[in-house]
Amino acid sequence: MTTQRRVAVVTGASSGIGAATAARLAAEGFDVIAGARRIDRLRDVVAPFGGRAVALDVRDRASVEAFAAQVERCDVLVNNAGGAYGLEPVAGADDEHWRTMWETNVLGLMFVTRALLPLLEGSGGGHIVNIGSIAAFEAYAGGAGYTSVKHGVRAITRTLRLELLGKRIRVTEIDPGLVETEFSVVRLGSEERAAKVYEGMTPLTGGDIADCVAWAVTRPWHVNIDEMVVRPVAQATARDVARGAGL
Repeated sequence: MTTQRRVAVVTGASSGIGAATAARLAAEGFDVIAGARRIDRLRDVVAPFGGRAVALDVRDRASVEAFAAQVERCDVLVNNAGGAYGLEPVAGADDEHWRTMWETNVLGLMFVTRALLPLLEGSGGGHIVNIGSIAAFEAYAGGAGYTSVKHGVRAITRTLRLELLGKRIRVTEIDPGLVETEFSVVRLGSEERAAKVYEGMTPLTGGDIADCVAWAVTRPWHVNIDEMVVRPVAQATARDVARGAGL
């Protein structure tokens, strides 16, 4: 990897939005450093475009520090690692589900951002892209754990924008609606249950969100895309989806 080309770091890059984003940024001319826990799968993701696969568990501060030590330059950081677990109401909340969501979506984002901020600032033109969700500004029954962490991501993003004002670091949040990836399988526990989430409609793909990331980070330097909300045509809110309408 040369030191002349711009470097993009993508977390949670072993599948879904992260994998698609890593490939798309490589196509845009970035050297890509991809991080995830599933290192063998991550190597398969980056092999076609010659990216670097580095083991990373964003929930583990020591893992984040070891990861950051292997990054010599960072122009773009895409905080994509995250996840949702369960649909229990608050009264029946699963402690471990909530703990995992907060450690991954919120603390993990903080650990990685904090570790790479000096490199982003040192690049002379850094860009932080946080992958949020429409759950960052909507609430729905059974979603308190996930909506709370994504509201947290939104708060962190907006605060970073204030804290970094006057520095050459752009900050963007991208909030997808229904995207068909492993996300729902992990949350619901089976492919059958996950398939019902997208039944009768056309969801977004990881590539659709990767397009948004690529567009945001390739704008002229004076342009900061603060926030992008992206939904399928068939979706109006987290719960309002037109199924069977041919959309």
